[in-house]
Amino acid sequence: MSDRLDIAADPDAVAAERDAVVSRIRDHAGEIAYAIARIEGGDYGRRSFKTDDGEWTVKHEQGDIEFLLFEPRSGQETYVVSTQQPPEPAALAEALADYDAFVAAFDDYVRSLDGLLDDVPTEFPTPASAADVVAERDRIVARLREVCNQMAGELYRYEMDDYGTFTARVNGTRWELKREESSTSYLRAGGSGGTYLLSQYGPPSAEAVREFAPDAPDFVAAYNDHVAELELDLEQIDL
Repeated sequence: MSDRLDIAADPDAVAAERDAVVSRIRDHAGEIAYAIARIEGGDYGRRSFKTDDGEWTVKHEQGDIEFLLFEPRSGQETYVVSTQQPPEPAALAEALADYDAFVAAFDDYVRSLDGLLDDVPTEFPTPASAADVVAERDRIVARLREVCNQMAGELYRYEMDDYGTFTARVNGTRWELKREESSTSYLRAGGSGGTYLLSQYGPPSAEAVREFAPDAPDFVAAYNDHVAELELDLEQIDL
């Protein structure tokens, strides 16, 4: 980049010339920022390039340039491109004297990547199938939902509220069945921050099923005890 600023008597003319130069630099450095974003991946990033006279830093966001900063070996730094106010003309002129070196440093960086991936293998082992694990997980979860829906239906018949919960502590862990009418909204083990074994979202992990499913019969037994207590209470009523 060989643009230079000539000091003019008219400040408006100086500012207009400065703005025109900054616009060209933004377009040119924007291509560099986009190339860096493609090479490095990710939505955000920054990379610095050293020259004989200082260091240039490019920051990008989603492929667009955020700023271009020049830090000379001596003197004040200059944001040649930024989202804030444009640079002071004299500082811009000083920075642009080193802009070609910055571009050359970027070109050296790109060339240094040539052949970087030549020896990276592209043949990989065939991943093992998780179909059997998923099928068994889904079978257990489906059975658990069937049982919980039965529980929810009986609770709805007894309580006659559209919404309700049944909780029990099983081997030190709090289990909670939440229902909407006679359907299960969720089954959660472990309190408010626990694991959802049943929910309106996706199924639990196979690890979670393995951890908690063995205790599910005890949760059902706690529900049965709850129903038995209700029946006992009703038997004690004399009319």
